[in-house]
Amino acid sequence: MNVIGLTGGIASGKSTATNILRKYGYPVVDADVIAREIVAVGEPALKEIEEYFGKEILNSDGSLNRKHLGSIVFSDPNKLKVLNEITHKRINDKIMNKIEVYAKEKEYDVVFLDAALLIEMNMRQLVDEIWLISVDEETQCKRLMDRDGIDLEDAKRRINSQMTLEEKKNFADVIIDNSGTYSELEEKLKIELKRFHS
Repeated sequence: MNVIGLTGGIASGKSTATNILRKYGYPVVDADVIAREIVAVGEPALKEIEEYFGKEILNSDGSLNRKHLGSIVFSDPNKLKVLNEITHKRINDKIMNKIEVYAKEKEYDVVFLDAALLIEMNMRQLVDEIWLISVDEETQCKRLMDRDGIDLEDAKRRINSQMTLEEKKNFADVIIDNSGTYSELEEKLKIELKRFHS
């Protein structure tokens, strides 16, 4: 079984690519979903986050206010580092468990790991290949502003808090440009997928 790491920058279209892969029946392990699960109410990671950042990062029901926490960590690299130290190992462990479940089923030739921070979190050892969904910076900013309802300055700050797409290209085995349409992205993915079904 091949494990393909699917990554990209914020608002590069990685989720769109994931939806296309699911449409074609490929299993996808979603690191964002796992990241939410490990900070759910009652989870040890949420308790550690609360201890470090304070109760103001919680909603009234005790759940994590991700938007508020995001505004804190995206403007302070040291606080982002602390958050990553609390969450990354837990995320990696849960990802490995999910991949192992697919491997045991022996039903799939390819499983995708959808992870925006695949490279930054040193997940290379979890995958056989890295596919990067890339986009030009202007398109990335516009998509992020439209998606999250934020201004250009906030969009640039969020983009700059992550490794750039140019830097990520150095780690990618496959680079898929997503500056075009949905149909163009779908065609590019289909071309890459043919390698596993020849």
